[in-house]
Amino acid sequence: MVKGLYTAYTGMINEQRRLDTLTNNLANANTTGYKKEGATAQAFDAALAIKIKDTSSGNLPKNVGYINMGVDIGETYTDYSQGSFKITDKPSDLAISGNGFFAIEFTDKQGNTSVKYTRDGEFTVNKDGYFVTADGDYLLNANAAMNGQTGENARVRIDPVQEYTVDSQGNVYQGGVVVAQVGLVDFTNYDYLAKYGENLYEPVEGATIVASDASIEQGCLETSNVNIVDEMVSMITIQRAYEAGQKMIQTEDQTLEMAVSQVGRV
Repeated sequence: MVKGLYTAYTGMINEQRRLDTLTNNLANANTTGYKKEGATAQAFDAALAIKIKDTSSGNLPKNVGYINMGVDIGETYTDYSQGSFKITDKPSDLAISGNGFFAIEFTDKQGNTSVKYTRDGEFTVNKDGYFVTADGDYLLNANAAMNGQTGENARVRIDPVQEYTVDSQGNVYQGGVVVAQVGLVDFTNYDYLAKYGENLYEPVEGATIVASDASIEQGCLETSNVNIVDEMVSMITIQRAYEAGQKMIQTEDQTLEMAVSQVGRV
């Protein structure tokens, strides 16, 4: 009976974790370039149950079959599928069509500078002509993106008072001349990418950077790949599974109470 309580408990914990992941997706449904997350789960290995001192078999141990010990909480994964495009007609807005990431010169609150990666192409051009994110971090050019360089020469910079266009290869034109190239990179295995926060990714040990074959769409933004209807349906499913676990615990509790107060009295 106690095993039943534990089984229901592990199931409820797993559903709570799934709900946390789902609510984070819903909270970022309107975040540019956001990639939704999912949660996995698996059963614990089945264990062979043995009945000790079985009087029906001369007090010898007797196998009664395999039992499962509940749900083992798995890992959280990211769905990197392409989101749809939203036309903004703003020249500094860039969207990636295909697999790849913008390389960003990111500076944290402690002043440490490193290269992070994002699908969020909602940039602006500051007064000095640099392409920057909403937090003021710099967009890196093609050479710096591939080599992980930072600094003034690594940033995408244009003349802020002149009009410009960006072609599908990331070349930035002013006056018919290429003045910069937006850096796009990709990774051989996305399992070596971790979410840093602030809609940024960072590579972990084992990550391999390669050139991206994606194209750039100017005047567009990639929306998140979260389907709100699917997430709401999943939320209902999670709620029902959680309630089932609650009812199981209540039933087990009532059974234990009867065993203690009634059977014990006999």
